[in-house]
Amino acid sequence: MFPQIVPLAVSSNTPSGIDLLIPPWYDIIWSLVAIAIIAIPMVKYVLPKVSALLDERAETIEGGIRAGEQARAEAAELRSRFDEELAAARRDAAAVRDRATEEGKAMVAEARTRADAEAHRIVANANRQIEADRQAAEISLRSDVGLMASELASRIVGETLTDGDMQTRVIDRFLSELEVENNVVSSTEGEK
Repeated sequence: MFPQIVPLAVSSNTPSGIDLLIPPWYDIIWSLVAIAIIAIPMVKYVLPKVSALLDERAETIEGGIRAGEQARAEAAELRSRFDEELAAARRDAAAVRDRATEEGKAMVAEARTRADAEAHRIVANANRQIEADRQAAEISLRSDVGLMASELASRIVGETLTDGDMQTRVIDRFLSELEVENNVVSSTEGEK
């Protein structure tokens, strides 16, 4: 049964050679009609929308690239401005620091000058006070020495010196003799 079917299938109009690759004319025509039915609406409606969508997408990408380049340029400008401001702030800080150092030195010098002036004033006041105390001590010592000298003289002489003028003359003479002796002793010690 099968051997009879195979020769029938082979014997029918079967293409051979190059005809195996080329379809019949009616298949080509109907395929072209189907492709045209699909291609015409695609080209007329879908392709422009896809093309517009792709163009819009390309513009969005190009806009993003331009925005990125603009942002990069702005960032570079901001960076350079920041660097300039930072350098200016550092210069200002250095100037303030230098000015503060100079003001500090001036304040120290002024305080030192005032302290020196105050020290000189205190020393001068102390010297005046010492001189006043020395003069007061000298006056007091003169009167005490004078009284002792007059008492000593009255014991030696055996008389009391009651006359005030005479007592003053004796005291002055005694003190001037002491000063002369003191000067002679001082000059001889200075020569040695």
